[in-house]
This record gives sequence, C-alpha cells and structure tokens, in this order.
Amino acid sequence: MANDQILTAEQVVEIASRYLQPEEAEFVYKAYKYAEYAHREQYRKSGEPYIIHPIQVAGILADLEMDPATIAAGFLHDVVEDTEVTLKDLEEHFSAEVAMLVDGVTKLGKIKYKSQQEQQAENHRKMFVAMAQDIRVILIKLADRLHNMRTLKHLPQEKQRRISNETLEIFAPLAHRLGISTIRWELEDTALRYLNPQQYYRIVNLMKRKRAEREQYLQEVINEVRDNVGAVNIKADISGRPKHIYSIYRKMVMQNKQFSEIYDLLAVRVVVNSIKDCYAVLGIIHTCWKPMPGRFKDYIAMPKPNMYQSLHTTVIGPKGDPLEVQIRTSEMHRIAEFGVAAHWAYKEGKDASNQPSLEDKLTWFREILEFQDDATNAEEFMESLKIDLFSDMVFVFTPKGDVIELPAGSNPIDFAYRIHSEIGNKTIGAKVNGKMVPLDCKLKTGDIIEILTSKHSYGPSQDWLKLTQTSQAKNKIRAFFKKQRREENIEKGKELVEKEIRAMEFDPKEILMPDNLKRVAEKFNIINVDDLFAAVGYNGITALQVANRLTEKLRKQKEREQEPDIKNAVSELKSFPMSKKRESGVRVPGIDNLLIRVSRCCNPVPGDEIVGYITKGRGVSVHRKDCTNLDVSEDENRLIPVEWESIANDRKEYTVEIEISGYDRRGLLNEVLQAVNETKTNISAVSGKSDRNKVATIHMSIYIFNLAHLQKVVERIKQIPDVYSVRRMMN
Repeated sequence: MANDQILTAEQVVEIASRYLQPEEAEFVYKAYKYAEYAHREQYRKSGEPYIIHPIQVAGILADLEMDPATIAAGFLHDVVEDTEVTLKDLEEHFSAEVAMLVDGVTKLGKIKYKSQQEQQAENHRKMFVAMAQDIRVILIKLADRLHNMRTLKHLPQEKQRRISNETLEIFAPLAHRLGISTIRWELEDTALRYLNPQQYYRIVNLMKRKRAEREQYLQEVINEVRDNVGAVNIKADISGRPKHIYSIYRKMVMQNKQFSEIYDLLAVRVVVNSIKDCYAVLGIIHTCWKPMPGRFKDYIAMPKPNMYQSLHTTVIGPKGDPLEVQIRTSEMHRIAEFGVAAHWAYKEGKDASNQPSLEDKLTWFREILEFQDDATNAEEFMESLKIDLFSDMVFVFTPKGDVIELPAGSNPIDFAYRIHSEIGNKTIGAKVNGKMVPLDCKLKTGDIIEILTSKHSYGPSQDWLKLTQTSQAKNKIRAFFKKQRREENIEKGKELVEKEIRAMEFDPKEILMPDNLKRVAEKFNIINVDDLFAAVGYNGITALQVANRLTEKLRKQKEREQEPDIKNAVSELKSFPMSKKRESGVRVPGIDNLLIRVSRCCNPVPGDEIVGYITKGRGVSVHRKDCTNLDVSEDENRLIPVEWESIANDRKEYTVEIEISGYDRRGLLNEVLQAVNETKTNISAVSGKSDRNKVATIHMSIYIFNLAHLQKVVERIKQIPDVYSVRRMMN
C-alpha cells in the first residue's frame, strides 16, 4: 500500500478489475464519474481538485480488495456532506447498500452542539453504531483517515496535532482491533511525526546509521534458516520485518529505554504452506539457536481477537543478541496484513448467508450497540468504547478452558458480568488459579477464574461501580439498581431535583409542571417523567442537569428583568467614591473617578487592544477585544471604549499566563526558568506535566510591564532547544 503514489481513477478501476467482474468494475467507474461531477469546482487545502481525495480513498479500498459497493462508497463518501447530493439520490443512482455505507461515514454537520468535543463525540458515536450494523463503514472511514493523514502537512499545526491525537486514540487502535496492520502502522507512524517530530526523526536517523550492518546480519540469519528448512523439504518464504517507528518509540517511552537498548529492531518472518510446517519450522529454529524463556507465544492455537494467527519465538541469535522469529501460513499472513478485510465474504466467493461467520469472529463490535443503549451522552459512549475496545487486553480462562478477553486492569467482577449478568449479580467471591482473592484483584493473562455465587445474594454493591473496569459490568450493575429500586430512586430523584430548584431560588411547585417535566425528559431521550426522576436517583444523570433544564426559561427571564437601564449605568459608575479607584492603568475617555479593574480572564496588558464592560455593581471590567468571555451579541449595550493611560516610565506590573510546549527531556524546566530570569521578569507560579508522547506542557504566570516586554520573554523561551511552541493563555 504505497503512500507516496497518487492514483488516477483509471488506475483504481484497473486495480479493482483484477478481481471484480467487468460489470462490477463498470459500476465502480460510474461512482467515480458521479463523484467527479458532484465535487466539481471544489478544492482541498493543498490547492488540488477535491476529487483527488475520494480517488485515493477508493484506491486504498481496492488495494484491500473490497467489494464493488464499498469501493463505490469510497468514491462517493463525501458527496452528501460536501455537495447538494442527498442519500436518496445515491439510492436512486446506485443502490440502498451504497447509500447506507455513505450515510455511515457522513458527519453530523447540520446539528448545533455546545462544543467541538461534543460534536466530535456524536460523529464518532454515529460512525461506530453504523459500523456495528455493517463493518464496511469503518473500513471506508479508515481509508478516509489514512489519506487525510498522508496530506496533513497542508493544515495548520494546531489542526495537525488534534487530528493526529484523534488518530492515535481512535483510528489506529480500531485498525489494530480489526487486524489491518498495513493501515495501523502507517497511521501510528504518521501521527507520531506530527505529535513529536523531534523524536520521530531522531529514531529515523538512528535506524539509518546501522542499517547496512543490520541488513548483513539479517541476511546471514535468513540464509541459515533457509538451508535448515530446505534440508527437510519444507517450502518457505523467509524475509526480514523491520520494526515500525511508533512501536520503537512506544517501547522507549513505556520501558524507559534508550534506542541502543532495543534489540528487536528486526525480526525474521517465515511463511509456509501448512500449520504442520509452522510447528516443524519452530523446532528447527529452536535447534539452531537457544530460545529465550517466556518469549514463546502460540497465536495459532489461541488466535488474537482480531483473528491474528502466528507463532512467535525469541532466540539468542548468531551474535548473541535476541532475535525474534514469526512463523505462519500464507493465509495467516494475509489476515495479519489485511485483517477483517481479508475475510470479507465477497472476496472469498461466498454469498451473504456466510457473513455471520465473520461476525462470530469479531463479536466485540456487537457490544457497541449495548454501549449506545446505555450511554447517556456521546462523551460517555466514547469513553466506554476507549476502555472496552481500545485499551490493552488480558486473556483469562474459565474453569472449563474457555478464553475470555477483558481490558487490562479488569477484576473478577468484570469477568463475572462478561459471562452472564445473573452470575455477576449473584457473585459473592472469586478464586484465581485455585486461590481465594478479593473482588478488586487485577487479572493477568493466563489466570483461571472461578466465580463463587449464592442464590441468597442481595446483589451487587454500589461500590462495585468504582471497582469495575468494563462498561459492560458498570451498565449491568446500574441496570440492577434501576430495576430493584425503581420506586426508591424515583422518590430520591424528585427530592434531589427539588433541592436544586430551591437552591436556585425558585418554587418547585411552579417548575415541576407536567408539560415542563415532559419537555425536559424528551431532551434527555427519556420516555416518561418517572424514568427521569429514577435516572437522577441512581446517578444516571445529575439533579443539577435536570434542574438547569427545568428552570432555563425562567432564569433567562429573571436576568432580563434584573438588567439595569444602560442609560443610568454610567451615572451609576460615576457615583463610586474616589477611594475605591484602583491603579488599573486604564481610563474611560471623558469620564474620571471610575472604578476600573483589569479582567483576570484574559489579563490584558499595555499594548493589547482593549474594551470596557459595565458590570453590575463592580465598575468597569477591562477585557482584551478577543476575549472569549465577551458575548458581544448579547452585551453590546454594556461595552464602552477604554484606553491605556500613557504615563512616562510607568513600571506597573500585569499578570500574564503563558503555556510552553516541548519535548520532555531532563533539564527543560530549568532552562525555561533561567531564560525568563534573563529577561528580568518575575514569576508568580509554575506548573507542568508530561503526556504519554513525551510532550511536556509548562504553565507559567509572569509579571510583565507591556506587550513588548511579553514578546521579549516569548522570543527568549523559543530559543531553547526542544521547545515546540509558546502561547499566551486565557483563564
């Protein structure tokens, strides 16, 4: 899957024609012509015609040898979102199947959300629910994301980082769960290049330095394996497998290792014709070199959840260094590279009736519909998905030997609810490997779990919600309390809502009217009022959320009634005694003796463009003109012009918050502090943190005299090696 070649539509159709029937290839070409017309006169950020993007997406799907409907949807995936074309148009010109696939990857663009995060979460929820109904949706989305990552250089740096973070959090783990390693590795490596370019290029350069030496060593190993395998008449394709940059970086971060301490930069892969040959080659490898204890993994007998199968062993190689060897059949290799795409019914020449066999192999994505039903909002849905589907996994056994897959950090309660909700509800204890353990014991791969139950159990404890790791267990526990204590929860919820309404200084009798309650219940997608109060009672939603929705109209009305006459506002300000005046360094032209204060939300300093806001009883608050806390549309009548006082040699200090981002190395913070000190600037507060990508973020509060002084500090910090950016913050 070459990432540097820009395909033409004809080349995509030619790739598809290698395995499609002529009429199917014609169907695919028709989709291209339709998309080309729909996207006419549209261009990407790079300046290229927009149609280039759908062509490349369809090309990636053709490389995966997907069916004609999927490749057609690849060409058409953006027409509904970005043009006047509707889903009904697609259904008429192509098929209901193509329209359904395009709808699955179409963002929710016409609905207003409170924040970009909420909209993004809703988009993800829509995509994953569509995926649970037809897995081809996510294959199109992965192809779309892959080409977007390849062309990320044309976007602003902030967008590059946001998209790369999303790729590492959502799309790369999803490609891994679907077993599509060819897409997963490219997504991870490209995301790292934008999130931590210094480390990315450092690893690239370190790998280049000893490439010739490694390749010579690898060739010696391959020759020896080929001779020994050939001696027993086993046909094998033997090759080297370079380690991907992101996996090296992750090992350096997670295991706190230097590049020189990572030995398995290369692995030998042996591809044979049968499973019997796999185990025969394993015996030959262990005869040639001594195996390292605990480093043998049999994924043939016990495949990974993403259908990956292979034998992995690490031996002490010819030069005394660890050498990883992977052994698999050609069919296993195809699945390792293309994952679920390699199993698509169309490619195997099967009819649709065989499709459930694929779903049986990937039962985990059916749980998405459970998350959808139980989550109260999109953010909760995505958090559940990240925990249950994208975290590291452990594989444990039932006493009968069945393998159960759970997120890392899971405990016996999670295991019990994964078996059955009734077993979870009746759990009173657990044994791990034959020994009694507490219910919060963390499970490890290979553990054998036995759950002890009792029909006299009173059910789960509320504390279990804090102990459990999986969303499935949490949802089943909540469902238990919801069912068992419904009346109690309704009463409790009503009391909590009334309490919040009284705290807002409203009469609950006036607020809790049937029409108002019904309206708010519908806002939370709840059927009736009793269910609304019950949800509050078992902590499904908070009483404050409900009270805010119930009182929002009255609160707005109350605010309007309390709004003072703006004509009297300035005269009211003039009445403030002189003793209250603060040395703000700001004045209102033509008016003296006013209480003026510099706002702490945006911390304006001399040199900034500023505006005054007449507050209720606290004088004039001075903001930067770009302050996000100023809603000009609603408060325009309260804004007044202000200006900085020009006082010679004014040494008044102003507080400014800045954020420094850079590579997390030893001594970075000290160098930043020293740089600020060199500019003769006082510091009032410093804090910092580092993320999993080794990106350090330092927040600093400094005292400066004016904008020129601030610019001097920023420019000095930017000179420090490994500093990526310095920006001024809003509180």
